[in-house]
Amino acid sequence: MCVTSQDREQALAKTAIALMGDCNVTPTPENFELFYIYASGENATISNALAEMVGKHRPIPTQLLSDLRARHLVRERAAKAMEDVGSGISDALDVVLDKLEAAGKHAGDYGRALSAATGELGGDQSPAGVRKLVDGLLGATRAMETRTKNLENELQRSSQQVNELKTQLEDVRKETRVDALTGIANRKAFDAELQAAVDDFHDTGAPVSLLMCDIDFFKTFNDTWGHQTGDQVLRLVANCLSENVKGRDTAARYGGEEFTVILRQTALADALNLANQIRSTVEGKKLVKKSTGDILGRITISIGVAELNHGDAPDLLVRRADTCLYRAKHTGRNRVVGENELAVQEEIDAA
Repeated sequence: MCVTSQDREQALAKTAIALMGDCNVTPTPENFELFYIYASGENATISNALAEMVGKHRPIPTQLLSDLRARHLVRERAAKAMEDVGSGISDALDVVLDKLEAAGKHAGDYGRALSAATGELGGDQSPAGVRKLVDGLLGATRAMETRTKNLENELQRSSQQVNELKTQLEDVRKETRVDALTGIANRKAFDAELQAAVDDFHDTGAPVSLLMCDIDFFKTFNDTWGHQTGDQVLRLVANCLSENVKGRDTAARYGGEEFTVILRQTALADALNLANQIRSTVEGKKLVKKSTGDILGRITISIGVAELNHGDAPDLLVRRADTCLYRAKHTGRNRVVGENELAVQEEIDAA
């Protein structure tokens, strides 16, 4: 019996769906893509990452699936898209160069025709000869006008094509900098934006503050209600961050249930106020299970806040904000701790 490619695809799809059920994985299109690739064996890295848990029918953490997609699928698609865009731009430039080369040749021919006509006009010409000469020049001029118009149209089409390719390139760039689950900036984008903010601080002196945020008891919540509801929690917190930051600021998913906010032109006191505003916004949200409408409770977050000092590298600012976050988590949760509070506590401990 001959097995067609369609039969193979259907068999792989059934296997992928069955494996997702065995591993308690939410059957989203993104997850299906991962398990289809696992079933096909097309990507050794993905296969190796999932093999042990799939083999033992163990639940697979949502974060692991998200990381696999971000590191491999998104990166591969971005690389392919970049290759396609680069090829498109190269082809468009080849067309433009060919058209310009042809235009140069036509301009040369027209110039030689004018030079020849100028030479002929210098001699004795009969009225019929002059008329013939003028008719020839008019014909050459019309032909040149037509070629010029065609060149203009071709260059306009090429310009539009290049603009479309640039838009595609920008879309690819954005995709590689956005967290697929929450829709806010990912870790890669955070690192780049924080470095830019630090550079700007050293150039202008405009203050920069950083919030490090962590969802309280997220693992317990995730284990109790399932990964799909856990994803809903992550999206809820991301939305709260986005709602409370300005255009020049950056809210990002740092990893797992941890988020960050880069605040440009914001000193520590204002950053603390905003952090408490974000904390209050999250606490005020009710988490509702979409399938049943049941209210599952409220989510809280802890936040550490630090301000950039002269001479600080990005990682030092992150460490100080993370230290504040650690203090917030270990002194009651659902609270904001700034580095000013740490300094006061250190003085008390020293005394």
